[in-house]
Amino acid sequence: MGLNDTPSSERIHIGFFGMRNAGKSSLVNAVTGQELAVVSDVAGTTTDPVKKAMELLPLGPVVIIDTPGLDDEGALGELRVQKTQAMLKEVNLAVMVVDGTKGMQKADEDLVQLLDALKVPYIVAYNKADEYGEQSESADDKGIWVSAATGYHILELKERIAAMGKAQKTERVLVADLTEPGDVVILVVPIDEAAPKGRLILPQQQTIRELLEAGVITVVCKDTEFADTLKKVGTKPKLVITDSQAFGRVSQIVPEDIMLTSFSILFARYKGSLETLVAGARVLDTLKDGDKILMAEGCTHHRQCGDIGSVKLPGWIRKYTGKEIAFSFTSGGDFPEDLHEYALVVHCGGCTLTEQVMGRRMAGCREASVSMTNYGMAIAHMNGILKRSMEPFGTQA
Repeated sequence: MGLNDTPSSERIHIGFFGMRNAGKSSLVNAVTGQELAVVSDVAGTTTDPVKKAMELLPLGPVVIIDTPGLDDEGALGELRVQKTQAMLKEVNLAVMVVDGTKGMQKADEDLVQLLDALKVPYIVAYNKADEYGEQSESADDKGIWVSAATGYHILELKERIAAMGKAQKTERVLVADLTEPGDVVILVVPIDEAAPKGRLILPQQQTIRELLEAGVITVVCKDTEFADTLKKVGTKPKLVITDSQAFGRVSQIVPEDIMLTSFSILFARYKGSLETLVAGARVLDTLKDGDKILMAEGCTHHRQCGDIGSVKLPGWIRKYTGKEIAFSFTSGGDFPEDLHEYALVVHCGGCTLTEQVMGRRMAGCREASVSMTNYGMAIAHMNGILKRSMEPFGTQA
């Protein structure tokens, strides 16, 4: 991914939901002006959620999601419905597509209740206005008559989506507020075996871009080159940011008067969860034999020998606690609904997940009275440097 691309986690996620043959896919194509979705007169043509990152004017970078019908039938249909319901937890806003010739059905009413329960903003698009002669020229706060076939009210629908999307955006910074133009920041980036050759992983890319845009002198090196880099920079760096896996080694080299933190901790703050995850790291000191920990990875990749989430961290936790801990593993969109069996959830930095998804996962932990921390904070705590890694933010650990 190039530095000019907007990561999926930074895009507004817009889901189109509704019953089979309500015209969801046709409406997706009409709104986007692209043939993103396969359209057919046969009910249930869309069999899996389809995601597409694109620019949707006047809103900007978005992810459009077309979903299977909520009234799909049979065993396979039930699985599709489950996927659609899971997608509700990933979207920032929803377009609920109703067949205007039939009006609201039971499945539509159930969807409204679910959207309200999840507090997902939504618009009801009464489609097929061209087939229904009494459609309203105006629309209420939640509903609007449209026609994917003729383009009726498509522009108005896009404007409503844009207004809702802008209301969902929050102005956040990853690291720029910790620095001033002209400061020197060193980034320690071990070459990740799971990353495609020639690419930096997403947390590193986003951090570099924000520092460059803030006028900060940014020096990037591998962990094996860090000691020499620190000597050769020629000026005292304001901040050192390291990959979590190198936290222990790097902390022994960085003088105490230079701020030190990790990419994982930066993203915890960026997603608005710093203090909660700090408290979760302390739970590592209270674990008992037989306790269960959920290791949650936000993205999906081929797990390799020495994988941080499934191999290294569980080993470090067992060694640190001296306890027989049981581990479970999830990745991507998979995350348990019921977390009561776990003593702790250890999550990745969540760089590929939206703030909303991370917030819902943390809310699930709170409801189950289960603590959550992330990779970087767990590693910092086990290395005895969590307090130091929090100093840049003025947060106690």
